[in-house]
Amino acid sequence: MTGMLYGIGVGPGDPELMTLKAVRLIEECDIVAVPKSGEGDGVAKQIARQAVKDFDQKKIIEVSMPMTRDPQILEESHQKAAELIESHLREGRSVAFLTLGDPAIYSTYIYVHKRVQENGYPVEMVPGVPSFCAVAAKLNISLAEGAQPLHVIPASYQGVEEGLEWSGPKILMKTGHSMKKVKELMREKGILDKAKMVQKCGMEGEEIYESMEQVDENSSYFSVIVVKD
Repeated sequence: MTGMLYGIGVGPGDPELMTLKAVRLIEECDIVAVPKSGEGDGVAKQIARQAVKDFDQKKIIEVSMPMTRDPQILEESHQKAAELIESHLREGRSVAFLTLGDPAIYSTYIYVHKRVQENGYPVEMVPGVPSFCAVAAKLNISLAEGAQPLHVIPASYQGVEEGLEWSGPKILMKTGHSMKKVKELMREKGILDKAKMVQKCGMEGEEIYESMEQVDENSSYFSVIVVKD
């Protein structure tokens, strides 16, 4: 019997935000796959370890997910990850692949999910609390009200300038090393004073910024900006 692949969102950082279903499936699965990629190394694993009973007794496999935009390197890493996971599924072992936040939102897991599914193996996505929802809670604000559209913008990619002009509240994620440029763009468009940020939400070293003027260009990869009138 073939095993099942679960893409499990572990939330933004606070282990108490993990869902009951996520915890149960991690406990039940034979294998736990954790992404290995730059600044995020081990974060999903550390979150799950605090919520899942006997987590350290689980068989853990590391899956390389390099922080690069080189399409060839990404293609190779995603293929290798899929092959590794499929080798366990063929043996009837179920795999819980841990991913920060929610697996449907800017998660590298989804590329593995698609490959494994296309190859005929059973897969399931388990939602987690998105980082921007946790950030809104930390800031004690709503993200959208009434008929307001909500825009989620990958801030270090092409198109951010256009996105900042859209009507309605905006979430800026994946800022990376582009914080200086993003702040300059927000200042040019007159919205810098309408923005707030949380760095490492729910993690050790969490910082809440009520003003973007306080944010320097060396902020963490785990930073989410909310722009709202």
